[in-house]
Amino acid sequence: MPEAPAPLQQTPLHALHLRLGARMVPFAGYAMPVQYPAGLIAEHRHCRRAAALFDVSHMGQLRLVGAEAAAALETLVPVDVVDLAPGRQRYAFFTNDGGGLLDDLMLVRTPGQARDAGFGDVFVVVNAAGKDADLQHLLTHIGHRCRVLPMPERALLALQGPQAAAVMARLHGGVAELAFMAGGLYTLAGADCFVTRSGYTGEDGFEISVPAEAAPALAERLLAQPEVAPAGLGARDTLRLEAGLCLYGQDIDAATSPVEAGLAWAIQKVRRPGGARAGGYPGAAVIEAHLAGAAPSRRVGLLGLERVPVRPGTPLVDAHGHALGRVRSGTLAPTVDQPIAMAYLPREHALPAHEVYAQVRGQRLPMRVTPLPFTPHRYHR
Repeated sequence: MPEAPAPLQQTPLHALHLRLGARMVPFAGYAMPVQYPAGLIAEHRHCRRAAALFDVSHMGQLRLVGAEAAAALETLVPVDVVDLAPGRQRYAFFTNDGGGLLDDLMLVRTPGQARDAGFGDVFVVVNAAGKDADLQHLLTHIGHRCRVLPMPERALLALQGPQAAAVMARLHGGVAELAFMAGGLYTLAGADCFVTRSGYTGEDGFEISVPAEAAPALAERLLAQPEVAPAGLGARDTLRLEAGLCLYGQDIDAATSPVEAGLAWAIQKVRRPGGARAGGYPGAAVIEAHLAGAAPSRRVGLLGLERVPVRPGTPLVDAHGHALGRVRSGTLAPTVDQPIAMAYLPREHALPAHEVYAQVRGQRLPMRVTPLPFTPHRYHR
């Protein structure tokens, strides 16, 4: 007999989601809210207009502890961790020997107060689907240089939108003073929380690591604010796509290099050829060759010229019907109000305003290469 599937895990906010009328779906082994009664489009627009609260407790939270933690982590990512100032956050990615992306992540060099509170020397947030593999990757390769400790006792909330700072200021005035991609320890609704000014929507906002047992009370406190409404995975996906942000396993994977993915901006000068700490991470030779111009393809934005949604997996062809690739992410964007998509195209086709065609139900629909993001970022600089 085939084995029964493992029961879905639940986040600390599960009961709250049910009470709010969320439609729950399986995602990365968890029961997660995909949308609430207001619907995906309303949630998306509310985030762009005011503030939306997302439960992202399915993500993996880890701490690296030890004097060598930053230097050790640099052997697995092409990113400057050693020179990152305490309290500053950085986007990073694990690479494989072929220069592909194993996963992307956010890391913080923890300031002294947060370090003393148990967040280690480097605090890391990884994707839900990859957190077990990421933990094993870290233990295998740098576990002898620092302690790698998962933090399942903590939940993670994301408050996103142009009014998020005003909401957070009511809970703790100091939070609103954080700069973009900075973090610190704050007491919110009676709980010690590590807060970063960052997110996955293109809007200003905050991600809040909170003790699991305190998460429901904090979520209720935030939802009680007049600007805040709950939002699910559906709106999170359309928001991040409009913002031109990658979803691991869909827009980036083990076969795409960070240069092909348009993520070379995340590789600081010190880690590039000629830099003081160049190379020394998996796939460095391939990535350095791509930085020098050898990348065969490029992630691009595509704007649909007809009002037909183009979904992930849709084949893309040139004017002669020759295969070019496939759509990685695509939707009818609520803010842009047009079909949008992201895909990888050969270099000669990844040109501004170049037209390609999506094959949808026997039709060739024209799409135009357009700059990313589709809607401007509104981060707090």
